[in-house]
Amino acid sequence: MNIEFNRNEDIMKRALSEMQQRFAQVALGGGKKAIAKQKEKNKLTARERISYLLDADTPFIEIGAFAGWEMYEEQGGCPSAGTVAGIGYVSGRQCVILANDQTVKAGAWFPITGKKNLRLQEIAMENRLPVIYLVDSAGVFLPMQDEIFPDKEHFGRIFRNNARMSAMGITQIAAVMGACVAGGAYLPIMSDETLMVEGNGSIFLAGPYLVKAAIGETIDTEALGGAVTHNAISGIADYKFKTEQECLDQVKKIMSKLGHPTKAGFDRIKPKAPKKEAQNIYGILPADATRPYDMLQIIEQIVDDSAFEPFKQDYGKTILCGYARIDGWAVGIVANQRTMVKSAKGEMQMGGVIYNDSADKAARFIMNCNQKKIPLVFLQDVTGFMVGSRSEHSGIIKDGAKMVNAVANSVVPKITVIVGNSYGAGNYAMCGKAYDPRFIYAWPSAKIAVMGGEQAAKTLLQIQVSAMKAKGSEVSPEEEQKLLNDIKGRYEKQTTPYYAAARLWVDAIIDPAQTRQIISESLTAANNNPDLPPFNTGVIQV
Repeated sequence: MNIEFNRNEDIMKRALSEMQQRFAQVALGGGKKAIAKQKEKNKLTARERISYLLDADTPFIEIGAFAGWEMYEEQGGCPSAGTVAGIGYVSGRQCVILANDQTVKAGAWFPITGKKNLRLQEIAMENRLPVIYLVDSAGVFLPMQDEIFPDKEHFGRIFRNNARMSAMGITQIAAVMGACVAGGAYLPIMSDETLMVEGNGSIFLAGPYLVKAAIGETIDTEALGGAVTHNAISGIADYKFKTEQECLDQVKKIMSKLGHPTKAGFDRIKPKAPKKEAQNIYGILPADATRPYDMLQIIEQIVDDSAFEPFKQDYGKTILCGYARIDGWAVGIVANQRTMVKSAKGEMQMGGVIYNDSADKAARFIMNCNQKKIPLVFLQDVTGFMVGSRSEHSGIIKDGAKMVNAVANSVVPKITVIVGNSYGAGNYAMCGKAYDPRFIYAWPSAKIAVMGGEQAAKTLLQIQVSAMKAKGSEVSPEEEQKLLNDIKGRYEKQTTPYYAAARLWVDAIIDPAQTRQIISESLTAANNNPDLPPFNTGVIQV
């Protein structure tokens, strides 16, 4: 019996249990009372609508389930950003699905709602996936209109993207199952086909109250913009149905007839299961993020036949680079090695730190994968680049810039999984959110910040204490310790995967045992886009 393995496993399982409990909380949307009101109107919830659409026994990757987590508390919260969304299969076709959750503030758009919808549209555009919109929204959340209405990445960008996707040949289908108001009315009409449910679905630029106030006309919702009006009079909508189920059945029929796209041609063969159980990951990853472990053991739980072909195995050992297959897909893996290693020069190097040689190796490997048209998978557990005079004099910034350049200019799909630490410039070099991974996921063990909590808290404490002393205040050791604890608590809250997921720095928090399947589905999505621009790094420091 391995006591440490069992302890790690128990802690990871508790973290997963906490994740499931939190997901159950956000899955209720606006709560049981709001759901009951939805039922009174013969309406399905957003999650029920998606479940009805999806093909049986096929994977669905939910994106942004924890978007908005612990945000907007003064407004009553915004679970899942008021939108349920993800990637799944409808009539055999992989697609993006976006469903407004009417139980959350009548489906109104908060700032994070806009960010989430734009992220899903970005996924659709990058991977050439059809989009299904299930519309049921009151429009912009007016108390925060200045944070969602006018800017480049705000509400209006959604309709700009509708137009851009249409020009790109990406199919968009909108099923209007509730309100679709004001500027939001453009979304279904800028889609390829618009379906409406009688009695509940409505589309108009201004509702009856605003019409009355603006021009004095008295008219009800159905006559103004209901399903009959837009199918028979305005010609805006294409279909009307008496029930939501009939409407969703038509969506399935439309999807079943789509032409099949040209594929990117990433190599895939018949998959082989890993030789080791995926749940072994729970025990391999230390509960203490400062403890060393062998990242190769993690890789062996994920890749086909547990087979990994290392690149430059004896050079730059704090980053593992190599070729493998994940569910049959050929991939290049770039992963932070967390064990203490010794270079050929006899120098000890700390695991999780990027040194000159490891940055140099990773840059070359990334360029090789682009040359060979092999998608890249980044497994992050990085504490940053090596610091100090020896490293600086050896040109760590130059070598780090080389790696960052290769990551930034890479044209093959990049999929990032944050396993543990993701600190500072290490986050950037290992393809963090700012470097356009097609998909980015986090394990419950992930920590994302500019530096580790202990170092950051001590740095902030020094600044705060110095400021207090400059004003003539004396700080006792007890007061200093209390300040440190307060700073550390605030900082560590900001490093959790839930804080990151709430702000869409990651697409989802995932069960480590499902990493293989989720990467495979992400590669399936990426393979739908055949357009890869030429790979060009520009000027590289040598």
